[in-house]
Amino acid sequence: MNNNDILLRLRYALDIKDTEIIKAFQLGGIDISREEEKAMLTKINNQEGEVSDSFEKNLYVKMINNKALDTFLNGFIIVKRGEPKNKATQSIQTENTEIRHINNILLKKIKIALALTSEDMLDILAAAGVYPSKGELGAILRKEGHRNFKPCGDKYARNFLKGLALCYRE
Repeated sequence: MNNNDILLRLRYALDIKDTEIIKAFQLGGIDISREEEKAMLTKINNQEGEVSDSFEKNLYVKMINNKALDTFLNGFIIVKRGEPKNKATQSIQTENTEIRHINNILLKKIKIALALTSEDMLDILAAAGVYPSKGELGAILRKEGHRNFKPCGDKYARNFLKGLALCYRE
């Protein structure tokens, strides 16, 4: 699952409008136009016309890298929760570090943006048919480098987004 798939699924699950996506990118620090936003959400059709089940092969007009998705998620937190009262407590991400575990960041920042508890997240995953333990979820939400950190696979991220859609679109 690539970052464009994540943005598209998140947009569907939470019924995010185009203007909110643009605003979230702007609040995160990236100015994008409406055309760029549309390009991020538009898939390139296969030339043979075959539909691929593999999420890895989904290609979009404008691909999103991990840094851009992280920027969107930071802006999404501001859209949902408002400006932080203390700028020092804002998410600190150094520009030189490469973001390797974007699925972990996705779960953490959606949890913050929607003010979810761990039990809420377990309920969302259960709605999608995945039943991790509270300890597994805690390991996924830990900071990279912590001794109990566990990378979040595409399965958890995909099912979390599916569970969000089931819980928030009913």
